Amino acid sequence: MSGDPAPRLVVDGRSVDFSDGDTVLVALLKNNLHPTGGGCLCLAGDCPHCLATVDGVAYVRTCQVTARAGMVVDSQPRRDHPPFPADQSPAQNAVARHLFCDVVVIGLSDSGRAAAASYGGRRVITLDAAAGQEVIGIYPGPLVVARTATGMLHVHPRDEIVVATGAAEIQPVAPGNNLRGLVTARAASRLHAAGIDLGRVVAVGVPPPGVDTEQIDGKVIRFDGDDGPDARVRAVVVRDGAGVEHRIACDTVSLGLGLQPRDALARMAGGMKVRAVGSAAGHGDVPPCPKSGAVCHCCDVTVRDLESAYERGFHELELVKRATLAGTGACQGTTCVPHLRSFLASRGGPLPAPFTARPVTRQLTFLEASAGAYHRATPRTALDDEHRRGGAVMDRLGGWWRPWTYGDALGEYWAVREAVSLGDVSTLGKLRVSGPDALELLERLYPTKVSTISPGRARYALLLDDRGYVLDDGMICRDTDTRFTLTFTSGGSSTAEMWVRDWAETWGLDVRILNQTMSVGAINVTGPRATELLARAGLEDPPKHLHHATATIASVPCHIFRLSFTGEVSYELHHSSAHSVTLWRRLLDFGRDLGCRPHGLETLLRLRLEKGHIVVGQDTDFDSTPRRINHEWAVKLEKPDFVGKQALLRTNKTALDRQLAGLAMDGPAPHEGALIWSGSAHVGYVTSSAFSPALGRSVMLGWLALSEGRLPDDVTIDGRPARRTPTPFYDPAGARLRV
Repeated sequence: MSGDPAPRLVVDGRSVDFSDGDTVLVALLKNNLHPTGGGCLCLAGDCPHCLATVDGVAYVRTCQVTARAGMVVDSQPRRDHPPFPADQSPAQNAVARHLFCDVVVIGLSDSGRAAAASYGGRRVITLDAAAGQEVIGIYPGPLVVARTATGMLHVHPRDEIVVATGAAEIQPVAPGNNLRGLVTARAASRLHAAGIDLGRVVAVGVPPPGVDTEQIDGKVIRFDGDDGPDARVRAVVVRDGAGVEHRIACDTVSLGLGLQPRDALARMAGGMKVRAVGSAAGHGDVPPCPKSGAVCHCCDVTVRDLESAYERGFHELELVKRATLAGTGACQGTTCVPHLRSFLASRGGPLPAPFTARPVTRQLTFLEASAGAYHRATPRTALDDEHRRGGAVMDRLGGWWRPWTYGDALGEYWAVREAVSLGDVSTLGKLRVSGPDALELLERLYPTKVSTISPGRARYALLLDDRGYVLDDGMICRDTDTRFTLTFTSGGSSTAEMWVRDWAETWGLDVRILNQTMSVGAINVTGPRATELLARAGLEDPPKHLHHATATIASVPCHIFRLSFTGEVSYELHHSSAHSVTLWRRLLDFGRDLGCRPHGLETLLRLRLEKGHIVVGQDTDFDSTPRRINHEWAVKLEKPDFVGKQALLRTNKTALDRQLAGLAMDGPAPHEGALIWSGSAHVGYVTSSAFSPALGRSVMLGWLALSEGRLPDDVTIDGRPARRTPTPFYDPAGARLRV
């Protein structure tokens, strides 16, 4: 209706009118406002001069955002970043839509439309900033990420990416280039078409179509204007071919200084099938070497700053960028890189290529950056497909996808106890430590005597923190005098690696540390017939218990560790994960008539519990000391020093308050976490529990409180009697695993 009031938006607390279809920038200029106070406007999203905070989102390019009634706009601070919001915005969902196609065309210029039309019969998706689909990066995959008003687009092209983003106009570098009233030639035409009075327009270089201008020739020397923070241009000074300066009064200066390809997206896509077309594929114009003035308005870098960097020896574009920060701001080098290249070329070198482009090309909010992200990917072993094809029920344990059971947990159990079985233990942390100081590092780090481990031998060891608490456990395997293989738990391997590396650096030791967890697979061959199976696979001289050796098994080179977590004869076959599937299949074939079958974690955890083996993080707490978990045998306090020794000496002087103990009871196993009672007193809880088919009763590990220096012998769990029992529960002498 004709009587309806004009729509309004709020700018720096002031309500201003705008017309339907206006961008925020046009609305501001119509009201004689400028979002940053000055600088050459391009109206194409290439420069930093139209930035503002819009509805709480900073660094918005107001030339590309349509004004909306009630929108709140805050000007960009001239010498600082926008303030953080004073209040917390309500939680929102980060939306990301995934689109799949054959070809993505970025930019709907004439060349972009022609490229899109050339892919007849193939699915083409076009993305264009003018249509509200602003591409912010190209990632390996390939993946094209764009933001829109309704969320993020993740576009997955199968064949090709076409960059048709056109060219950006070159910005002026001269004193006074931060004044209001400077516009590029294209911007002058757009502002005139939007009904903005530009006053007296002087055109330097290519004139703006459709605008009455006074055309002048010559090189821009400076822009003259009023004093003050919102100073407007009043004249432009140029020097003609004869060296004579001319000062031309004006209200607006239109600058048609040449073009530079918008090729950042193409440059960030190295190694992917990406091609630029049209002016995005051009070489661009080279502006004259800048003599004075601001080169990078994003970071306030002047020509004098460039000269200073060059004088200090920074002669390459990437180094000048780092020394001055030019090109690291909001426009990501679009306005300053042409002048940086010209500056370096004028010093006698070749014209350098633009610096490396990386996502993102536009600032994102945290909400936009997180769109589509839910949790870190759970890694899989090289045998993951084999497990799933074999009917395994997979679960996330220790930070990995692992087989819980193959559908017959009891059958898997008896295969280990009576025949032979395979288990995927590739998830174990595997660290190679070598170098002249390798022994010294491990001797200082571990509470066991590492020097007494001979090459070809292995020893169980705790890893303690500096408070004497159990950080992890695993094996120390000595390969040579100066090289060791360390193993850790699946869930604790990352922390353990950090711990080893930090201490090596702290002590300044000459060691090499290599994490092989992902690259080295491991298959556990376990059971009374394990040695027979491996003999069929080519192992003629199997290592003894707690020894290790190298051999070829089923045509796969392996590092064989004779260890046992199950209580039966066991061999861990460490090998390149590229050969895991081959080795797994061949071992199953060799052992088919021996009753060989794979077992999952449900079985493995039952087997280890029967042997009384702890799981760090399940049977231990954050303050578990070796004495509290009955592992004092793994600590040699007579050593001169090791990490955690002083803490152990101090805490060993105090009476134990609680201790991990073995428990047994008839009937089904109570749930892990069940409370343990002694009479009416709560004395602990169960950490691990399972029914043992071999023993015909349930066995458990649990924390028990001491009373008058003693652990209770008889307790109640789930209302049923249980008795404290020494561990191991199964084969206490270890005769079976040493066969």
